[in-house]
Amino acid sequence: MAQAKEGDKVKVHYTGKLDDGTVFDSSEGREPLEFKVGDQMVIPGFENAVVGLEEGESTTISFGPEDGYGNYQEGLSANISKEQIPEHIQPEVGMMLQFTTETGEPAHVVVTEIGEEEITLDANHPLAGQNLTFEITLQEIE
Repeated sequence: MAQAKEGDKVKVHYTGKLDDGTVFDSSEGREPLEFKVGDQMVIPGFENAVVGLEEGESTTISFGPEDGYGNYQEGLSANISKEQIPEHIQPEVGMMLQFTTETGEPAHVVVTEIGEEEITLDANHPLAGQNLTFEITLQEIE
């Protein structure tokens, strides 16, 4: 049987868990995730786990932030004045906001703290700094 390699288009089912067993994402009940191996469309640890699998084969892999969403970076968290938030938005802790950077790119931040005058916004990926475990089953190699 063929094994998944760079350049192959693959379909996988997966479940992603944190160290405490919390499921943060899963393809269960949905179509399998489809991507081309080597195109860096998924995080490195996930992609590396698929390489060498045969159709129908499963694996469980755990890896650290360096192969996931990166380390948490303090510099990506900032306090801003509440006045900078549009009036129609009532910020709440955990709320995701989108804004446009100076270069015109969209950026996403999460409200992590709300004070009297300021709110704290964090641009780190919500899974930055986390160890991740994925259960992956290769469904198809195209």
